[in-house]
Amino acid sequence: MTHKSNVVSTVDLMCRIELRKVVMYIRNAEYNPKRFPGVVIRIREPRVVCIVFRNGKLVTTGSKSIDTNNLAARKCARILQKLGFSVQFYNYKVENLVALADLRFPIRLEGVLMANEHLTQYEPEVFPGLVFRILKPKITVIIFVSGKILFTGGKSIDSINEAFNSIVPVLKNHRKVT
Repeated sequence: MTHKSNVVSTVDLMCRIELRKVVMYIRNAEYNPKRFPGVVIRIREPRVVCIVFRNGKLVTTGSKSIDTNNLAARKCARILQKLGFSVQFYNYKVENLVALADLRFPIRLEGVLMANEHLTQYEPEVFPGLVFRILKPKITVIIFVSGKILFTGGKSIDSINEAFNSIVPVLKNHRKVT
């Protein structure tokens, strides 16, 4: 019932990276050290963004699946290897999984808030979504009156599914009658 919309991962390349060299030799690479300490590399296929830091850390974001994210991180590591850096691919880790779901029914957000005050935050003047913090798994769910829900902070597809299965019964109890 959910579909992934973004995967963010990190990996340690186990070597120092000369960022100016990277930006000189790689197309689609941007580096502005006054604004941001990493080189942003836009990979076309798969379509993702990789951010390389001087200490050898690599962040990959923008993919819709963990497999695609891993492939893109490996592709970026290989590009850096071809530039002469002694890159290794160590400790690949999914840091954040974002997924969307549509329950196809409207929700009474005030009811959800009142029934779960200790887990929720809702300020409609500031933001239209209700923030619901699930403790186990530790995932933040943003719920909209339309029935669309956004899951952030997941580390695996299983954790997102577990959060989905625990939040749906709560939301069904607060279905808006039209």
